[in-house]
Amino acid sequence: MNIRANTPSLDAFWMPFTANRQFKAAPRLLAAAEGMYYTSDDGRRVLDGTAGLWCVNAGHGRRRITEAVERQLSTLDFAPTFQMGHPVAFDFAQRLAAIAPGGEAAGLDRVFFTNSGSESVDTALKIAIAYQRAIGQGTRTRVIGRERGYHGVGFGGITVGGLVNNRRVFPLLPGADHLRHTHDPARNAFTKGGLPEHGAELADDLERLVALHGAETIAAVIVEPMAGSTGVLLPPKGYLEKLREIATRHGILLIFDEVITGFGRLGAPFATDYFGVTPDLVTTAKGITNGTIPMGAVFASRKMHDALMTGPEAAIELFHGYTYSGHPVACAAGIATLDIYAEEGLLTRAAELAPHWEEAMHSLRDLPNVVDIRTIGLVAGIELASRKDAIGARAYDVFVDCFNKGLLIRVTGDIIALSPPLIVEKGQIDDLASTLADALKRAA
Repeated sequence: MNIRANTPSLDAFWMPFTANRQFKAAPRLLAAAEGMYYTSDDGRRVLDGTAGLWCVNAGHGRRRITEAVERQLSTLDFAPTFQMGHPVAFDFAQRLAAIAPGGEAAGLDRVFFTNSGSESVDTALKIAIAYQRAIGQGTRTRVIGRERGYHGVGFGGITVGGLVNNRRVFPLLPGADHLRHTHDPARNAFTKGGLPEHGAELADDLERLVALHGAETIAAVIVEPMAGSTGVLLPPKGYLEKLREIATRHGILLIFDEVITGFGRLGAPFATDYFGVTPDLVTTAKGITNGTIPMGAVFASRKMHDALMTGPEAAIELFHGYTYSGHPVACAAGIATLDIYAEEGLLTRAAELAPHWEEAMHSLRDLPNVVDIRTIGLVAGIELASRKDAIGARAYDVFVDCFNKGLLIRVTGDIIALSPPLIVEKGQIDDLASTLADALKRAA
């Protein structure tokens, strides 16, 4: 099935998180990218309103990353990190430790490399359970997630995740439970200038689960500081602080899933910094290499790391890892990415643009079917009223319309999620808002 003379058959590729039959009937193909723009396979320029998939924070086609990858491939294409090592992994880990979530006081400067956000989540859950056992709390094996949470697609991630379509077909791991989500449009719709006022009390769900299961059974609770994939749900004022206090009081580890919020998305290096709440573990991926080479990392506290560095020196302390943990080419891409972030101030640039971004997004408030708008840093969630018996159809129509008019957005159900590269200029924000406004009017 060829849509153009130079386009290969679309049949063999089983596409992820895609309605394959619908897509292949009317495909949307991207052929090149530079800066803030993709080029479609028919030569149209498409403004990237999603940083690829929340990951291309420094924009596309960064020559510095390309050259670093080329040098590394020609020097050392692969080296194992099981009972062996290579300098680039240690260099990159040290660079990450220097900007670790929460700064020096948090002590989250021990880095375990993975290849994706899903792997980072499963790694963090395993580290949490292993740590509890190492300190004599071996009965603590239960993990707590949150409704509408997204923590990747491994069996651990879907177990603690709270998106029903990711869970309903697959068996889940035993011993998990969930907090309620924080989405409360009746009280918090169209919040501007900060976090929602209402909902901090939802953190008390952790107390309820302690009473139900017993604190001695719970190893960790994992949340996204800002829930991205479910449609940009912001934590109410005081919610994360309260969750931290309850977890600490009961000896429960707190894990922040920062796969989306890490590396400047909110206007601080990490959401940990933005909210001023320190977890025990932080999962990352996406922006760690600007989306160029698959990679992730878990930041662990020294306290947790050192608790596992016991027993005979020749014994493996944590039976976990991946063939490509600390892959030399991914590490080289990551170091070049960190250089760009530092030299261009991208880890904090979203804070400068946030007021303009908020105003541009909230200018859509009175358009047809817009029922809520949520913004934080350079992220926006625009929630639409669903059509009767067709949840997601309205937002999908807007998505296709925008692409045809030169704008890439992301939709989840009937929520439009926006997260442009951190190099975006104010004029491009205005163009994005204008194109989206026209599409919303047409979808009415």
